[in-house]
Amino acid sequence: MNKSIFFLLALFLVAQTALAQRQVIDKVVAMVGGEIVLLSEVEEQYSLIKAQNPNVEEGLRCEIMNQLLTAKLLVNQAKLDSILVAEEEVEEQLNARIDRILSYMNGDLEQFEAYYGQSVTQVKEQFREDLRAQLLSERMRDDVLRGVSVTPSEVKRFFDEIPIDSLPYFSSEVEVGEVVYVPPVNETEKQKAITQLEEVREQIVTGTSTFEEMAQKFSDDGSARIGGDLGWAKRGKFVPEFEAAAYQLETGEISPVIETEFGFHIIQMLERRGNTIRVRHILVRPDITDNDLELARIHLDSVRQLIVNDSISFSIAVKRFGNEDVQSYNNDGRMMNPITGNTFYEVADLDPDVYFAIDTLGIGETTSAFAFASPTGETFYRIVQLQSRTDPHRANLQQDYNKIMTATKDSKQNEFLSEWIESKVASTYVLIDDRFQGCPNLTKWREDALVRP
Repeated sequence: MNKSIFFLLALFLVAQTALAQRQVIDKVVAMVGGEIVLLSEVEEQYSLIKAQNPNVEEGLRCEIMNQLLTAKLLVNQAKLDSILVAEEEVEEQLNARIDRILSYMNGDLEQFEAYYGQSVTQVKEQFREDLRAQLLSERMRDDVLRGVSVTPSEVKRFFDEIPIDSLPYFSSEVEVGEVVYVPPVNETEKQKAITQLEEVREQIVTGTSTFEEMAQKFSDDGSARIGGDLGWAKRGKFVPEFEAAAYQLETGEISPVIETEFGFHIIQMLERRGNTIRVRHILVRPDITDNDLELARIHLDSVRQLIVNDSISFSIAVKRFGNEDVQSYNNDGRMMNPITGNTFYEVADLDPDVYFAIDTLGIGETTSAFAFASPTGETFYRIVQLQSRTDPHRANLQQDYNKIMTATKDSKQNEFLSEWIESKVASTYVLIDDRFQGCPNLTKWREDALVRP
């Protein structure tokens, strides 16, 4: 599977094309079992990729059709195998994608609705079944490939089969560790937040304002735009303090003010089905003052000094002073590269502030404390240690085993999936429109299909 194309397809809601204004072409161009492919699906994805890269090859539509046929086959088999996707999982994914779009629009709900020509609720409904099918496809693919693994001998054989002049040349890579410190809120600001939320609760309870109105006006998270509604969720989705308070509520009841790592909340129970609940909340985050931030910087610089003086190791500093909610905390402070899934970063993969902080460091040296924005936009502080640096080099098994192992596994998975597709196509109804007759990569779908056009 072409990963770049799959990635773009997976982010359909983030596309900078006017999907909401498209004309749906009611033309079925393929069928796989009980699943259909519309010409509009092919053309939308073609337009999206073309907008990202105007110099795409002529065979792009053939590649898109191949990916769609594969996805539809996976969905069809998932249904036959009774693989399910929970409603709350679909809702959670929809909310995450809507939140991502809104973050690009600075949370401007009016801009969102003007761009898509629909409300948030309407957009979610429009894409709900598409997303459910995507999740089914991914789940089925994971199930098919679950048992595929590679041995060291397979990795070596894969590497040995690559011509020397085709071996990739890797840039310098670094490993970096971090100690992340979250500035604590002072008690005065905490009390202000509690007082504000108690006043908001009083207005709701007395009927002066509705919960939805107050959430839209005061809540400090993305759910504010839809009245604080968090959708359906099972036990384990929310942090313990929030969940403990929520599950004690009766329908329509509003909790007292509770504190979690995110700030202060009031919660209202909307509906309950066994262990699955639907609640809404209002979140007020206490303000972090400039003095709080300065105290945090000073504190973390004192931790750095302990490391520099060899009073404690970097690993101990992570456990003793670091924030346990960041990924690196459970990896002795080593940051994980989300692109590669390992701890090595090329310069281009590093956040600019980290790169400039370590640019002149020697191995084992640690930066002074510096601020950075958390995923939720809050100001955190970190110190960063340069733990290793490789020179630019041609790929070899000694330095690049993990990368070569990943490439070996990807290759083996692609072969396995291709064989699985051929086996399923042989017993699956497949019909492809004549306009794709000239696509050489679709031959297997026609030759092996149970029914051919």
